[in-house]
Amino acid sequence: MYSGTFFWRIAPKTQQKSGLGEGGIMGYTSRMTQPQTTQTDHLILFHFTGEDRPGLTSSLTALLADYGCLIIDVNQAVIHQLLLLGLLVRVPGTQSRDQVIEQLQKLAHDVGLKGKYQAISDADYDDWVACQGKSRFILTLLSRAITAEQFHAVSHMLADQGLNIDVITRLSGRPPRFETNKLTRACVEFSLRGEPRDPNQLKASLLELSSRLDLDLAWQRDDAYRRIRRVVAFDMDSTLLQAEVIDELAKEAGAGEEVAAVTEAAMRGEIDFDESLRRRVSKLAGLSADVLPKIAARLELTEGAEFLLSTLRRFGYRTAIISGGFTYFGNFLQNKLAIDHVYANELEIIDGKLTGRVLGTIVNAERKAKLLEQLAADEGVDRKQVIAVGDGANDLPMLSRAGLGIAFHAKPLVRQTAEHRVSTMGLDAILYLLGMRDRDLA
Repeated sequence: MYSGTFFWRIAPKTQQKSGLGEGGIMGYTSRMTQPQTTQTDHLILFHFTGEDRPGLTSSLTALLADYGCLIIDVNQAVIHQLLLLGLLVRVPGTQSRDQVIEQLQKLAHDVGLKGKYQAISDADYDDWVACQGKSRFILTLLSRAITAEQFHAVSHMLADQGLNIDVITRLSGRPPRFETNKLTRACVEFSLRGEPRDPNQLKASLLELSSRLDLDLAWQRDDAYRRIRRVVAFDMDSTLLQAEVIDELAKEAGAGEEVAAVTEAAMRGEIDFDESLRRRVSKLAGLSADVLPKIAARLELTEGAEFLLSTLRRFGYRTAIISGGFTYFGNFLQNKLAIDHVYANELEIIDGKLTGRVLGTIVNAERKAKLLEQLAADEGVDRKQVIAVGDGANDLPMLSRAGLGIAFHAKPLVRQTAEHRVSTMGLDAILYLLGMRDRDLA
């Protein structure tokens, strides 16, 4: 018996008029292929609630089978041992509708369930079926702990946009009753139907709620590409790593504060990246290459990075670093995290010392975007099947060309521009945007 996920449906106006009403049942069977109801057939919507245990659904549907009924639509969920079951049933005209209702209600009572029913007219059913052609979207809500205030604000925003909530699914595991020292995480996924009334206002609302209520909201069109992402490309500095490597190099060269200021300005988009990189790298001239492994050894991974990469690898995703940082550290992470590809800048080293120059074409914003397209071609996938993750202004073109571009703990400019943001949790929160549940990852 299915358990562990709560589904709820807010019916659009056409459904409320039809008698399906708020809290109506969302279907998993193909409605369009169902034969048309004859004048003598009857459509009945049954609701059952009660303490869950194995065999309840089997008992109820066995009785319906005896009467030759069709299951048109079904939804079942269990919340803390409470069963919620809805069945939209077509009773053949050769059978007595009242007898089916009477027998099913009696059986429900005998097995400890409370049951209700309502008749659905052909016209109401046709109105309901017509709703299935609307656009579909997924809104993912992520937070350390989801509060009622957050949930209300998000659902109110969706109502203002005229969007129908078909399903709400909890992706995160159940939290313990008592607080622990471990970082918590919570995630629910809204399956939505309809087109937003004002897409620009929707985007502004997502940003405002994220900032005001300390949560992340990811908005995706629910299409085939969302379910077949295959490649994930990461920026390195301040994304996979907590630090900016060039700042660490500059500290060793005695130019830490000066270089850090230029790095911050570049990440905010205030300085041309190529110029800022040359200025910063020039401060490294004469630094011994022997410090590179020492710096690599002290670099800390971002929260969730190791788990995310191992999980992606387990599920067959290909991964890449596309970074304006340096190949030495990209290769270090490639070995540590089993990353498939590394694209970054090459520091020139002569006689064991850094010269203060980089070799070849600089991996800047536009180069990152082109490398992402090259990565997709090399892996034999559509660009929409690629996920890109970054934090700086030089990541924006790459994020915009990916099928799913995620600004991770990003600078304000990037947060406002990118389509998707993760700012409250670690890198492994990206798994929720792929629709994965904690129980899938155990």
